[in-house]
Amino acid sequence: MAALSSPLRVCRGILKELRAIHGPTYNRSLAYNYVIDQFRKNKVTAERYCRAQDEANHDSHTYLCLLASSRTHQALHNLYHVKGEGSISQAAGMVGLRLPTQPGGKGWEK
Repeated sequence: MAALSSPLRVCRGILKELRAIHGPTYNRSLAYNYVIDQFRKNKVTAERYCRAQDEANHDSHTYLCLLASSRTHQALHNLYHVKGEGSISQAAGMVGLRLPTQPGGKGWEK
């Protein structure tokens, strides 16, 4: 299993994703309050070591991965999802290709 990031880095990553979802008023959302409360509740002190803290760190890392993947998926869906039928040249241009042109310049190609 790969090493998990530090809890502070994961918390900042989750808050960054919430900022991308909710905009500038993200710190007034219920999700923001919940995330902050959970990170404060599962903070490890010098006097105790708790297995639940490791589980919470793993869960938070998984949640960050879910939020980032969902945002990336939505961006790709918006980029490549076409509303209606497009022309062949538009479909080729979307994936970075060009249609071949007629050699010799017959006058009908662009």
